[in-house]
Amino acid sequence: MALNVIKKAIEEGKMRCPDCKGSVKQFDKYVETCDSVWDGAGDSDLQTKGAKVTLICGNDKCQWRERTEYWSEYIVD
Repeated sequence: MALNVIKKAIEEGKMRCPDCKGSVKQFDKYVETCDSVWDGAGDSDLQTKGAKVTLICGNDKCQWRERTEYWSEYIVD
């Protein structure tokens, strides 16, 4: 679900760069963080706790990029 939120925010220009205040243009290295893994006899489960992503500004001369699990802090309405 977090991946869809990140993609949509970038597509709609709602994810902002803290340096140049422009919209973030891309992301890289998305990964869901694991909360717990259980593997039993014929049954298994994986629970995720959040997501980590590298946000990349990509505007003109702005070189901002950040690896964060707090990506939702960069989304503005």
